[in-house]
Amino acid sequence: QVQPVESGGGLVQSGGSLRLSCVASGTSAIPIRIKGWYRQAPDKERELVASWIIGERIDYGDFVKGRFTISGGLGEEPLYLEMNNLEPEDTGVYVCHLGEIWYTEGNEKKFVDYWGQGTQVTVSS
Repeated sequence: QVQPVESGGGLVQSGGSLRLSCVASGTSAIPIRIKGWYRQAPDKERELVASWIIGERIDYGDFVKGRFTISGGLGEEPLYLEMNNLEPEDTGVYVCHLGEIWYTEGNEKKFVDYWGQGTQVTVSS
């Protein structure tokens, strides 16, 4: 069982920066192939911030617009989310996501997801 643990959230003024970190406790039966960040603002659904399929591609939410960068996460290295030029609309709980990709005997993909508790990011105007 894998448990992601986030840190680095806090209160920052508009235009400021934060770096979030995610470390995983526990052991995965297979290598973690998907690493990313989601966020949830009050009264809104959870949305993608950044998702990295190791060795393949990185996807960012449309709202990122070059302001955020996902990095680290190789091997036992923590996963980071560098956030610059933060806006009040970026306020929310940022959650680390780690995912395993399993293949059935029929070569069908199955995903096992692990979610952290989240770290609060508050951007003041």
